[in-house]
Amino acid sequence: MQLHPIIRQATRDDLPHIIRLLANDPLGSQRECYQDPLPPRYYAAFTEIDADKNNHLIVVEFEDKIIGALQLTFIPYLTHQGSKRAQVEGVRIDEAYRGKGIGQLMMQWAIDKSRAAGCSMMQLTTDKERRPKAAPFYQKLGFSITHEGLKLLL
Repeated sequence: MQLHPIIRQATRDDLPHIIRLLANDPLGSQRECYQDPLPPRYYAAFTEIDADKNNHLIVVEFEDKIIGALQLTFIPYLTHQGSKRAQVEGVRIDEAYRGKGIGQLMMQWAIDKSRAAGCSMMQLTTDKERRPKAAPFYQKLGFSITHEGLKLLL
């Protein structure tokens, strides 16, 4: 089956669908709060993301259903001669559409957008223990495991 999804900028009306995707995995189910209505903090975050020219929250739509989402952020920095870095977060695909090329389509969109914006590198993190299939997926797209990441939950 050949899918012809649409990648577009997320709207406020898409937010419940995005949070559904974020909450629908073992990690997300522990940290997200998918309920009706959504907690106001999600709408406040969306408003801030949507107003920031360096943030792009996109969704993948297929047959009037949101089946994927990701956030792409451009970070200006001084290293690499004052260029920009692209940060990818919150990559999610509806479980019914996994393995059908949607993740590759979204990531290629993000790579192309980052190149067009003049970014010198793209980075992302993935949970090594709880998402063992993620690193090989990103490596097939050209990502290299070059650094050890550290996080501090605040």
